[in-house]
Amino acid sequence: MLIGILAGLMTGALWGLTFIAPRAVLPFSAFDLSVLRYLIFGLVSVALMVSPHFRPTGLSRRMLGTGLLLGAFGTFGYFLAISYAVLLAGPVLPPLIAGTAPVLLAIVANLHERSLPWRRLAWPLALIVAGLGVVNVASLQEAHPNEAGAILVGVGLSVVALMVWVAYGLVNAMVMRGADAPDALRWTGLQGLGCGALALVLVPLLSGGPAMLDVDSAATQRFLIWAVAMGAVVSWLGTYGWVVASERLPMALSAQLIVAETVFGLVYGLGYEQRLPTAPEAVGTLLQLVGVVVAVAIFSRRRIMPEPGTP
Repeated sequence: MLIGILAGLMTGALWGLTFIAPRAVLPFSAFDLSVLRYLIFGLVSVALMVSPHFRPTGLSRRMLGTGLLLGAFGTFGYFLAISYAVLLAGPVLPPLIAGTAPVLLAIVANLHERSLPWRRLAWPLALIVAGLGVVNVASLQEAHPNEAGAILVGVGLSVVALMVWVAYGLVNAMVMRGADAPDALRWTGLQGLGCGALALVLVPLLSGGPAMLDVDSAATQRFLIWAVAMGAVVSWLGTYGWVVASERLPMALSAQLIVAETVFGLVYGLGYEQRLPTAPEAVGTLLQLVGVVVAVAIFSRRRIMPEPGTP
């Protein structure tokens, strides 16, 4: 279990960079970064398949298709949505909204299993909603009228990213906890192939154009460094860490580790802007994190308690 927890925390620390990368590579677009990042993820996955340990062999067609789709639309789709959310709404709101994933996973599991009274989730959910409300209202009040619409669009994209992430987390956990679960290295490589294939199709749509080839430009050098780091380290190693966590931990516990991504994302975002959180940001963040931890703790405790009448 310790390996799973450490793997999940490592993934949170790496994936938290997602919340600042789109701003760090300006004037290149989030789309440019997404395509190059996941193209590199795919190339790294192909290169590693020189070793048989990384090849997705022995998997059914259905499993192969699931892995490719998880990479292409789960990972790629999430990053693209959250990237534009950060550009429009800033570095604080998107990670806060994405941080509700553990609660949503608990709710989905409860809808499926009906194992927890809804009244027990009422308080943590209320804390999360209150936290989001504090930060959202403060951001909109402080924004220029012309910026309010962009923030709302950014919030909407954050919700889309959240939905994609929850779907990805559920499917990935179901596969890795199944009786015919694939090896973690092979499953990571397969998702990398899905990302790389979609990125390759989208290469003609890159907006950076010839500017990407101007390696003497400081902006281009910065962009390429971020793209390589995000593709080879954040994508490959982060995905592998999450696959290991999904394999070794119950869903309720692995979901709790998603909070690490939120915390790291907030820290990175504030560090990038070289400032401390405002009072509404601090209060809203605290309310949400407390709500998430309480919700997942309640759900986890219910999962490990024996049913009445069992030894």
